[in-house]
Amino acid sequence: MAQKIVTVYTDDLTGAESEEVQTHTFSLDGVNYEIDLVSDNYDKLFEALAPFIEKGRKLSRTRVAGRPNKALTDGPSAETLRAWARENNYQVNDRGRVPANIREAYQKAH
Repeated sequence: MAQKIVTVYTDDLTGAESEEVQTHTFSLDGVNYEIDLVSDNYDKLFEALAPFIEKGRKLSRTRVAGRPNKALTDGPSAETLRAWARENNYQVNDRGRVPANIREAYQKAH
C-alpha cells in the first residue's frame, strides 16, 4: 500500500494556508513564544513590536534576563543547519526559524 503525506502550512493568526508560512519566535517576560505566519502578518507583528524593540536593550544570544551565560538554544546555529540542509537537498528559508524536521535530520546524521 502506498501512502501520501501532505504537509499543510497554516498561518496561526488568520488560519490561511500558504507555502510561504514561516515560524517565528519571540519572548516576553521570560516566556518564549513561537508562531507561524505569512510574511504580511510577520510584518504586522514586527511593526507592533518595533517601538519596544527600538527602546529596549538587546540581550546577547547567550544571556537570558536574570540568568547570565544561559544559552537560549542548544545545538548548532541556524546558519550551520541551513548550510547542512542545503548540502543534503533540503529546502530551507534564508531567514526565520529552521524547521524541526531539519533539526531532527541533522541530529540523526550527527
